[in-house]
Amino acid sequence: SSSQNDFDFLEGKWKVHNRKLKTRLNNSNEWAEFESELHMRKTLAGSGNVENYYAVFDGKPFEGMAIRLFNAKTNLWTIYWVDSNGATMDEHPVTGSFENGLGKFYANDVFNEKEIVVLYQWDTANPDHPKWSQAFSTDHGKSWEWNWEMTLTRIE
Repeated sequence: SSSQNDFDFLEGKWKVHNRKLKTRLNNSNEWAEFESELHMRKTLAGSGNVENYYAVFDGKPFEGMAIRLFNAKTNLWTIYWVDSNGATMDEHPVTGSFENGLGKFYANDVFNEKEIVVLYQWDTANPDHPKWSQAFSTDHGKSWEWNWEMTLTRIE
């Protein structure tokens, strides 16, 4: 049921409240909270979009970029991530789709030498405050550790 219009809700500029686990896959319950900003624009005649993410970590500017591409043949999105920490394109992009306002995107990856499944989830139930979340699974998706949540508020 996905379409190239799935991310239209995200077009524009957003203030972002982040809540991120201080350590991942370590049974941690300690969260760091901070503000950031996100800008998204459509590209490639609507079959893609580019998101720029701006934050400050440990007093240093951080910039990330999500590149989302819609495959009209499979009705799936592929999301690539690159950031100022390494400036290399993500080797394990997440892939998935939306259903009833909930987008789920998965990839196999490695974190701290552990094989994991990564889940990005977009919840658009409240269009004024969409939410993005990230989770890792070390047991092939049987259980998940939610480690990052972002709640957005539109700037323009």
